[in-house]
Amino acid sequence: MPDVPAIRAEAPARRTRPAHTMQVLRREQLSPHMVRIVAGGEGFDTFEPNGRTDAYCKIWFGPDGRPLDGSVSLETLREQNERENWPVSRTYTVRWVDIVKRELAMDFVVHGADGIAGPWADSAQPGELITFGGPGGAFSPDPDADWYLFAADESALPATAAALETLDAAATGHVLIEVGGPADELALVAPAGMTVTWVHRGEAAPGALLTEAVGALAWRPGQVQVFAHGEREAMKSLREIFFTRHKLERGQVSLSGYWAAGRTEDAFQAEKRTPAGKVL
Repeated sequence: MPDVPAIRAEAPARRTRPAHTMQVLRREQLSPHMVRIVAGGEGFDTFEPNGRTDAYCKIWFGPDGRPLDGSVSLETLREQNERENWPVSRTYTVRWVDIVKRELAMDFVVHGADGIAGPWADSAQPGELITFGGPGGAFSPDPDADWYLFAADESALPATAAALETLDAAATGHVLIEVGGPADELALVAPAGMTVTWVHRGEAAPGALLTEAVGALAWRPGQVQVFAHGEREAMKSLREIFFTRHKLERGQVSLSGYWAAGRTEDAFQAEKRTPAGKVL
């Protein structure tokens, strides 16, 4: 699985989000393929949480595969280098923010040497500097929903976990999460009325079993709010289930492709601007 990509296409008048440079405080191994980086330090003072459970930041990496250290601005690096040596960004969910301790956490899917951000996170050491922009994000659970449906793979597991922690204690619904196998399951904090089902991918195509599980779900009465994020083609299949089979309104569904099987990060980013790359 490649790095979790940015999911918003370029726009001519895009607002520039502030950049933050923080220190890596610690690295935590959550599962065989999930690493948490906790960052903070003086740079935390520039960070303002946006209150979204899918809050994300764009981490900037140089040609050496290391995060920028903030000593030179992104604009200057672009001016001084050829385009092929420009910094590149990778987008990751802000798993949690602790204002009192002045820390924030981001979780990384790691698959060996694949990608840029994953290998860095796998060997990151306290004291290293990391520069990122943000936060962005648009989703928060609707307290007026009758029930909730979360459908995700590893790439959207952090955002799903963050959302579950904000639900009212009386909330009900389903959480379906596809991971490689039992060792990749994480402990989730969720209301008792939220049924959590782990779908083990094994050798199946990414997203295939998740789509099957959502399709077989017994649909509850009332107004549902859906959060479905993960592999792009799987999200397209879920789109048909949500909008064609169940006739949901657009405002009820947060649906995004975070990555695409068989695509490099650059190819995925380029395809987002084409019909093949669009989920909605």
